[in-house]
Amino acid sequence: MSGPASGRRRKQRPVLKVQDLAVTYDIQQGGLLRRHTRPLNAVDGISFELARGETLGVVGESGCGKSTLARALLGLVQPRRGRVLWLGEDLVGLDEKTLRKKRKELQIIFQDPLASLNPRMTVHDIIAEPLWTFYPKIARVQVEERVRGMMKMVGLLPNQINRYPHEFSGGQCQRIGIARALVLNPRLIICDEPVSALDVSIQAQIINLLKDLQRKLALSLIFIAHDLAVVKHISDRVMVMYLGRAMEVSSAPNLYRRPLHPYTSALVKAVPIPDPAARRRTATSGLRGDMPSPLDPPAGCVFHPRCPYAVKRCEIEVPPLRRLPQGDWVACHLAEELDLTIVKSG
Repeated sequence: MSGPASGRRRKQRPVLKVQDLAVTYDIQQGGLLRRHTRPLNAVDGISFELARGETLGVVGESGCGKSTLARALLGLVQPRRGRVLWLGEDLVGLDEKTLRKKRKELQIIFQDPLASLNPRMTVHDIIAEPLWTFYPKIARVQVEERVRGMMKMVGLLPNQINRYPHEFSGGQCQRIGIARALVLNPRLIICDEPVSALDVSIQAQIINLLKDLQRKLALSLIFIAHDLAVVKHISDRVMVMYLGRAMEVSSAPNLYRRPLHPYTSALVKAVPIPDPAARRRTATSGLRGDMPSPLDPPAGCVFHPRCPYAVKRCEIEVPPLRRLPQGDWVACHLAEELDLTIVKSG
């Protein structure tokens, strides 16, 4: 399977193509005398495509494998199997020197804006560090010009260039992190929950900034979050993950209007709705219990213990991620039979 692709971009050559990606950690358990190792499948058979200028939202509960997926795409963890094709070249298995050169084109923005910045470095040095790393012979005047240009682009003032991270708010620190990620002119930015630590009003500012930068620079984005309401406003498509697997990959409008997977439906229904009348018309999510441990995932469909629609087949057979006639992808045996339309106001 080549992986789900956006309908309006399907004819374009994807900049990123992920095939059957799996990441497993060996977890040590037991006492000193009876110590043993158990595999934890953090990412299990993920496939998708990403076009130039497209945003793929990745959502799911904590522990579903979103951040591990991000690190595997960047080569920060080694996959157990699968391929990560960047402009047609497989990044999996590349030696460190070759992979390091590729990282100029693939950058990441982290969740905690303050913790991701070196407190002993000024804004100038934080943004300039990637330039010094990849271009050690670059002239200082060029670095200065590039840093100031990046600061202006992300909404920082010129007189802030020699300040330290602790002198900035969380939103400003995230702008510094965005400037640092963009200074090398990458083609892909992975945003690993970049607004979860920020106030709601600041979240909107950062999301609007990312959308504006994407339009100006033709960036491709992978936007990771656990909040579907946040992902809705920035994504072209959304991939829903559960216990390391993709449950659904749909266009954003389709996913919010008529989700195909019961887990997606539960997440959408859990999003707060300001209108009380609309909230009363929306059924409860139907999501039962907590997510099982990834060390001991259920047989068959990993979601079946919490699914209100599960049948015997779901307990035995793993549903493949398959494409439906409308072009979206789902891993559910009953997808064609269920009507999971979300009730909205108006």
